[in-house]
Amino acid sequence: MGVKLGILGLGTVGTGTVQLLQDSAGRHPLLRDVEIYRVGVRSLDKPRAVKVPDAVLTTDLEAIVNDPQVDIVVEVIGGLEPARSLILKAIENGKHIVTANKAVISRFGDEIFTAANHAGVYVMLEAAVGGGIPVIQPLKQSLSVNRIHTVTGIVNGTTNYILTRMQTEGSSFNDVLADAQKLGYAEADPTADVDGLDAADKIAILASLAFGGRIKLQNVYCEGIRQVSKTDIAYADKLGFVIKLLAIAKRVNISPTDSSPYHPISVRVHPTLVPKVHPLASINGVYNAILVEGEPIGQVMFFGPGAGAGATASAVSSDILNLVAALQASTTTPNPLLTCGHQDYCEITPPEELVSRFYTRFLTKDQPGVIGKLGTCFGKYGVSLESVVQTGFQGELAEIVVVTHDVREGDFRQALAEIQTLEAIDSIPSLLRVL
Repeated sequence: MGVKLGILGLGTVGTGTVQLLQDSAGRHPLLRDVEIYRVGVRSLDKPRAVKVPDAVLTTDLEAIVNDPQVDIVVEVIGGLEPARSLILKAIENGKHIVTANKAVISRFGDEIFTAANHAGVYVMLEAAVGGGIPVIQPLKQSLSVNRIHTVTGIVNGTTNYILTRMQTEGSSFNDVLADAQKLGYAEADPTADVDGLDAADKIAILASLAFGGRIKLQNVYCEGIRQVSKTDIAYADKLGFVIKLLAIAKRVNISPTDSSPYHPISVRVHPTLVPKVHPLASINGVYNAILVEGEPIGQVMFFGPGAGAGATASAVSSDILNLVAALQASTTTPNPLLTCGHQDYCEITPPEELVSRFYTRFLTKDQPGVIGKLGTCFGKYGVSLESVVQTGFQGELAEIVVVTHDVREGDFRQALAEIQTLEAIDSIPSLLRVL
């Protein structure tokens, strides 16, 4: 039985997917049962890297999602609209979905999965997080018997590339960003990457799967890397850390033996000082990695290319393969390991309640007793200091770097607010979290 695909989009990912499907020798034999039946494009006369019969190409994307012959709709156009509307229309028409669109899933997942469950169809999204790294299916299947405690990821290749270059070359953020744009690693408008928005979409999806509940994207704390300076990278290095943009989803306030499923979670994206001995510290360049920690598994890390035509096509095609297998098994009840099973929203702890370590850099007037005043203010709010280093001078100002022990963020912020009022404090140019 041939399974007919309607592919929406023939850009980088669409082209990579078609190339893979057309070259099935040596791959899983089920791929031979896939027919590329319709491909939706913006322009019919654009030169393309793949050969697709003229009769297969169309500019009418609506016609693809409405075509009764199409079994699976593969959405690789990206963006919010018309992607969302086309996915919902395809679901309404009883078609299964494969998508690489993290923005649509993180914002409209509740609407899409509710519709899919109602229609009895699958929505597959392996390619939406981590490019070619298989992490969605492992969370839904292989690791689903574990109590997941934490998911920590480097899930944006652009920011990881920029921070790696800043670290190895001692360059500034703006210089490396400009170079990354020239090389095509960063978009002309890099906002989604460098401000952490892309990573927030992805950790919202991973958190939803890891903790069995829906996530409101506006509750994901998000901070990008624009404020990370080469000075901070140099200090971090001296203190035994590297700086990475981490996406973290974590159960809050649990002991390892606590088995209750009803814990609030924290979901956040921010630059973080990572100890050099940590598994994520050595993930460099455009690579991605996701570290999952749970009981009884311990730690599992998924590593690989986070973007690119071949990597993402691998993830898209693996979803297609899963659907072909499900369709050929042709049971009327959907496989519960492939569907979305949760209806409720996770309770997300606000940032001020979270406990973390902090790195802070102060510029102070060169007066005696400044470090003592800092210590007094921190002590007043229960902030314990792991290290205090006076590192040198910037012009007339002394530079002091502080690393705290674990502290509630609200208490730390109160201490900082008071410190800012001290006459000896000129400014606080850096504030970063420590893993």
